[in-house]
Amino acid sequence: VQLQACGGGLVQPGGSLRLSCTASAHIFQVNNMGWYRQAPGQERELVASIWKDGKNTYYAGDVRYRFTISRDSAKNSVSLQMNSLKPEDTAVYYCNTQPPLVPHWGQGTQVTVSS
Repeated sequence: VQLQACGGGLVQPGGSLRLSCTASAHIFQVNNMGWYRQAPGQERELVASIWKDGKNTYYAGDVRYRFTISRDSAKNSVSLQMNSLKPEDTAVYYCNTQPPLVPHWGQGTQVTVSS
């Protein structure tokens, strides 16, 4: 498998979810990784990224201090811990390298924040 994201679901505002993505080793081990999201009618956007050495991270302004990205080199996986979720976080979430180099994004995982 190249990229496979999971962990989404329906959560109330203020709740938490943890997303996980498993990548093929040849992709994961040599690239920075990112989480992206696409809300209905909007462009896909970068939410967070982590350097391949795991030492540096980036967060979009509206998720900073709420989301935490991490990577597990032993499992070739990248995770996104999402806390204090808001309705505007509703989207399909995808992982890819950062910048996105894998052409097939996979199905992503749906996150819906609603009461």
